[in-house]
Amino acid sequence: MSSSALASFGSRLLLKHQAKSSHRFLSTSASGFDKVGVIGLGLMGHGVCQVAAASGVHSSVVAFEPEQKFLDLGKDRIEKSIGKLVSKGKMSQEDADKTLGSIHFTTDMSDLKDTDFIVEAVIENMDLKRDLYTSLGATCDEKTIFASNTSSLSIGEMAQFSGRTDRFVGVHFFNPVQLMKLVEVIKTDETDQAVFDKAYAWVNDIGKVPVSCGDTPGFIVNRLLVPSLLQAMLMVDRNDASVKDIDISMQLGAGHPMGPLHLADYIGLDTALFITQGWVEKYPDEPAFVLPKCLKEKVDAGDLGRKTGKGFYHWDGDKRGDPVA
Repeated sequence: MSSSALASFGSRLLLKHQAKSSHRFLSTSASGFDKVGVIGLGLMGHGVCQVAAASGVHSSVVAFEPEQKFLDLGKDRIEKSIGKLVSKGKMSQEDADKTLGSIHFTTDMSDLKDTDFIVEAVIENMDLKRDLYTSLGATCDEKTIFASNTSSLSIGEMAQFSGRTDRFVGVHFFNPVQLMKLVEVIKTDETDQAVFDKAYAWVNDIGKVPVSCGDTPGFIVNRLLVPSLLQAMLMVDRNDASVKDIDISMQLGAGHPMGPLHLADYIGLDTALFITQGWVEKYPDEPAFVLPKCLKEKVDAGDLGRKTGKGFYHWDGDKRGDPVA
């Protein structure tokens, strides 16, 4: 989930999206998915679970965490999120009760056995995902379609672990899931077209806007966003321009709500480094994937941006201060 933060926060702030939550209870599903599952109820997963349940197109949403403490935390996140919507008049109490009532919280993987579609939203660790998909492949019915919410890992590689490469897609949501409309739907060379079409239709079913993408690193948003941040850092390395002037230029010259270095600080420089190092290692011949000296130095020094109070800028909580000299 650490790398999901880059796409989530980055796209939210870069695009300055102001979508309102939509809660509806429908009787039909274009995808044909009746019972869906969500694995992992952290930052992204709890939102996917909530949105799927609030759509009203599923008879049940199975929310799975392997440990009770994490299941309880996820349930609490969903209940608080829905409670805020009700208190603000954006969701009726009746719809809130229906939404929560349709979610089955469990630590038993066998409860996912007869689901039509499963969205995985666990931490960005390929070893963990290998074990998870191996177990899921052995547990779930042959009809079950698997989908990963990864923001930076290979969909095709995870599909191999599942034993059902033709029934595996990516569905990359953005944070906060409840508000952000975009979902990247990723198809590998082995994904059955009918399976992809169902996943694409499901995104529409739950009130989001799907876009189609191949299994390229970072998909659409991160493939464009990450290199732009890296190029800004390379300008700092070369002393081409100051941090302040780079950011002002992209704000006033390109209409971005914030500059790339401000955005990198907001996301977390450790997150940017994590993604970049993975891509540089896996795709050494891709010229867009480079490791700026200033990024590595700041992370090594513990200056991770907003979360530590210092990165390319000084920070006081969420309030950005002056550039670091």
